[in-house]
Amino acid sequence: MKDNLFGEDWEIEPAGGETGKAFVAVHEDEKFFLKRNSSPFLAALSVENIVPKLIWTRRVENGDVITAQKWIDDSQTLDAENMREPRVAKLLGRIHRSEHLRDMLGRIEKKDYSCVYLLDQVTTSYNDALILEAQRYLAENMDTLEEARHVVCHGDVNHNNWLLSGEDSLYLVDWDGAMLADPANDVGVLLYQYVPFAEWKNWLAEYGQELTPAFYKRLKWFSICQVLMAMNWQYERGREPERLRLEQLLKKILRDNEVYATLCE
Repeated sequence: MKDNLFGEDWEIEPAGGETGKAFVAVHEDEKFFLKRNSSPFLAALSVENIVPKLIWTRRVENGDVITAQKWIDDSQTLDAENMREPRVAKLLGRIHRSEHLRDMLGRIEKKDYSCVYLLDQVTTSYNDALILEAQRYLAENMDTLEEARHVVCHGDVNHNNWLLSGEDSLYLVDWDGAMLADPANDVGVLLYQYVPFAEWKNWLAEYGQELTPAFYKRLKWFSICQVLMAMNWQYERGREPERLRLEQLLKKILRDNEVYATLCE
């Protein structure tokens, strides 16, 4: 369709996604990825080459802020198998260790989330035995967590948010849920979803972290917290297949006591 954007003719089409705020735009033989009201943090991520290059940012008449990023030709999202690769671990580790990103997000968003705060956010629109078991686990184990220094966390590291360019550059996109928090918020859900336990130590070595009993306990606690919030989000939108998938993931996380026992030997 045609859209008179910034006083010029553009070809604009929805880019899909959950929010409906993303678009693909073509103007004068150039192609861009446009997003409405994305975080100002995007500029810092672009400088670090974590997202495709930010070309410009403009405010339009209705007050919305539009960002344009370089369109990546021949790009593809990672599949579940790709998430086991060392380059995924290395990029996530680089993000979590970046003091520049940590400083920038702290100044822009001021979303610094402790385990106490996150536990308070785990409210659900429905309750069943599994939900109650998970909430009970979080409440009973929070005081024994050795929470780490907060870093920049993405908040939704599923495989659809990892973009591989035709030139083999890897990006992590869709940063609307970025926060300062324990890095286990990102690492735990990723490991439980995509990496067999036998590969955890090697994956974490590429990431830059030793798999200790204390770290494992954080992985489990924050993963349960993140999955509960995601289940509720899906439930409120009537997305039953995805909620059921997350329910199975939650069962897997809750019932892995043998793994912890192995680490403690």
